[in-house]
Amino acid sequence: MLNNHFYCIIMAGGIGSRFWPISRTAKPKQFLDFTAEGKSFLRFTYDRMRAVIPDDNILVVSLARYEQEVRRQLPELKKENLLLEPYNRNTAPCITYATYTILKRDPLAVTAVTAADLVINNHAAFNETLSNALAYAAGTDALITLGVVPTRPDPNFGYIQMAGKPEPGSPVKVKTFTEKPDVELAKVFIDTGEFLWNSGIFAWRASVIKDELEKYVPEITNLWDGWQSNLGTENEKEFLERIYTDMPRISIDYAVMEKTDHAWVYPATFKWADIGNWDALYDYLAHHDENGNAMNLLNKGLVKECRGNIVYSDNPDKLLALKGLEDFIVIDTPDVLMICPRDTEKLQEFLSSLAMPDFEEYR
Repeated sequence: MLNNHFYCIIMAGGIGSRFWPISRTAKPKQFLDFTAEGKSFLRFTYDRMRAVIPDDNILVVSLARYEQEVRRQLPELKKENLLLEPYNRNTAPCITYATYTILKRDPLAVTAVTAADLVINNHAAFNETLSNALAYAAGTDALITLGVVPTRPDPNFGYIQMAGKPEPGSPVKVKTFTEKPDVELAKVFIDTGEFLWNSGIFAWRASVIKDELEKYVPEITNLWDGWQSNLGTENEKEFLERIYTDMPRISIDYAVMEKTDHAWVYPATFKWADIGNWDALYDYLAHHDENGNAMNLLNKGLVKECRGNIVYSDNPDKLLALKGLEDFIVIDTPDVLMICPRDTEKLQEFLSSLAMPDFEEYR
């Protein structure tokens, strides 16, 4: 029996600009299927959360421009459970919006928060970990992050240092947060045994995160003055458009978690990945051949003397013929063909050119 005071906030408003030209402003990565299974990141996330959270208590926060896409992918989502921000202002405003909405419905709510584009394997371990974290949060003022036991010194993830040795099945106080260290520092972190990957999945009482947001980021929460009488009414859209004009861009980690005295971390052993860069996508793509080429489709590929490439096409009937490429990214979409070396830093510099007016129609 699922706990009726357990809620979930799925954050699905990002634009996924790092994965251009697969991910576009009109349809970013959380709405795409990279697995050839016919299920997007958003669909996977929603289905995963249903094992722990009652359907009626799962909320999705996205941008107004993506309303129809969310409803198409999640037709069972209750109308009032789709919250639409007029602009993307990062995770702290998003969580504030959803938290106030939930508190208006249920002052006793205990809330899980997750991004829509995380990859989780070993669902049984995930369900147990999240359920335990929510149950612990329900009886305390703890703001809990699920911290994944690291398997390699990955510089693409944030790290959380534990303040002590965790007891099995319980969280532990947080000592420090570190954003994306270099590989050498990440090795030091792992060798100490004190650090976990920051999964970006949270569990807390809605009333506690509300108080901490109001304490640490009043520049956000002061804008929400009047939320009690506007949210969930016909005035909500106009209210949001007015307050979001001045809404700061700030993450929940920077806004609250790195400042609060209530930060705890729950060690988790399920397999997790934040698909935030091409290397992470390389690991996630559906098919890997014997030479380490990662592809989303197999049926129309002629690949010879190639190694370590990322190959993506959204046309299953188009033949992709590659020869002699190593560590390249090859992306084929109806209006863009991109071929470039698999170097994340140089690629980001290259893609910054998309800001030019000449390329607006392709963004």
